[in-house]
Amino acid sequence: MPEGEMPKEVAYRMIKDEMSLDGNPMLNLASFVTTYMEEEAEKLMTESFPKNFIDYEEYPQTTEIQNRCVSMIGRLFNAPVSPGENAGAVGTSCVGSSEAVMLAVLAMKKRWKNKRMAEGKPCDRPNIIMSSAVQVVWEKATRYFEIEEKLVYCTEDRYVIDPEETVNLVDENTIGICCILGTTYTGEYENVKAVNDLLTERGLDTPIHVDAASGGFVAPFVVPELKWDFRLPHVVSINVSGHKYGLVYPGVGWVVWRSAEYLPQELVFNINYLGADQASFTLNFSKGASQVIGQYYQLIRLGKHGYRAIMSNLTRTADYLSDSLEVLGFIIMSKKSGEGLPLVAFRLPHLEDRQYDEFALAHALRTRGWIVPAYTMAPHTKGLKMLRVVVREDFTKNRCDALIADIKLSQQSLEQMDHESIKKQQEFIHKHHTASSKATHNHPKYRKENHSLQGKTGKTHAVC
Repeated sequence: MPEGEMPKEVAYRMIKDEMSLDGNPMLNLASFVTTYMEEEAEKLMTESFPKNFIDYEEYPQTTEIQNRCVSMIGRLFNAPVSPGENAGAVGTSCVGSSEAVMLAVLAMKKRWKNKRMAEGKPCDRPNIIMSSAVQVVWEKATRYFEIEEKLVYCTEDRYVIDPEETVNLVDENTIGICCILGTTYTGEYENVKAVNDLLTERGLDTPIHVDAASGGFVAPFVVPELKWDFRLPHVVSINVSGHKYGLVYPGVGWVVWRSAEYLPQELVFNINYLGADQASFTLNFSKGASQVIGQYYQLIRLGKHGYRAIMSNLTRTADYLSDSLEVLGFIIMSKKSGEGLPLVAFRLPHLEDRQYDEFALAHALRTRGWIVPAYTMAPHTKGLKMLRVVVREDFTKNRCDALIADIKLSQQSLEQMDHESIKKQQEFIHKHHTASSKATHNHPKYRKENHSLQGKTGKTHAVC
């Protein structure tokens, strides 16, 4: 911290110039998070900067707007509506789906523990069943809350859970099953209905949590007939990221329970300030109101018709990119025609004489301004590598054509190089075009870890 002050214009220019060294968010095809909002939405969000969302007494209308959002999202996910104290969806806004997942896992664990204690049975060994392709927040949740992971591994030709293998892992200590509506790697929807039906068939009352972080604002508009939500009786909770296909700038997620029955009362605290009584179930306390306001703006501004138009257009663009890459000889790993998220996961065909891999191609594209991530897939896929392009609202067909052209040029350039030259180029790009080599915030003690799936197997912890 400097000893003295500086003019505001100088401080602004210093920071702005430094931030210009960041990448262009619109060319960051690694990210699911929203990179465009309308000017009116930005204005509303800016006007909400001073508001601390948790202050229900001072900002009652902001609280009401959050509750409306929860109600809209609950209805979008077909939450049952019936009379009674426990009837109707309950939920809350969160700081992204990471907090939402943590809250859902806490609720499942507490409900399971209460049931076991009431039955006089031990409750010291909870476990949860999930795919090996889960986002890293699920590994964090199990580690932080001391829950055993039961993994359903992907294979070389199956990138989602196998429903039968999943249900076979259920035992008396299982607090729940995680099903993903749009995996991070290939965007494929896991078969929630098949898992639900197998549980019913075997007479098991195991709850399902659907991680709809990416697909919750896509599937209802593109494939409304797909049953993955509260229409299935075993689905008790769902999380969704408002800042992904919910079309809000980064910082908002949502978690919804089908009814109050599935959110244990002892996890909820009442905030009573100057007589304003409001239930609170969050990991943090203070947070800005801006993202909630941004979400409400999008919900009422676009409506179902607007979301349907945007998501259908993104799906068409993804299909166009997928078809174009297939013509170039790539193997497409993602689903088309709305059967998965609007993204394209692809890999190079196996050729003995090719000198470059997916990571080399990603590095080559980086020099042309594109951030197209290369990943090592989930364990048990024999080190399968892949590239992934997320199609967002600002990824136009013109930009898509520019990307295809640059992929062709990058391939042509790599094909003219030998293995040693490619290796040297990658090292140069990694040193001068990426931030990871210059990172100073990562303490040496934490740079190498062997407790996560990434540390144990080499699986890439993908960015959302």
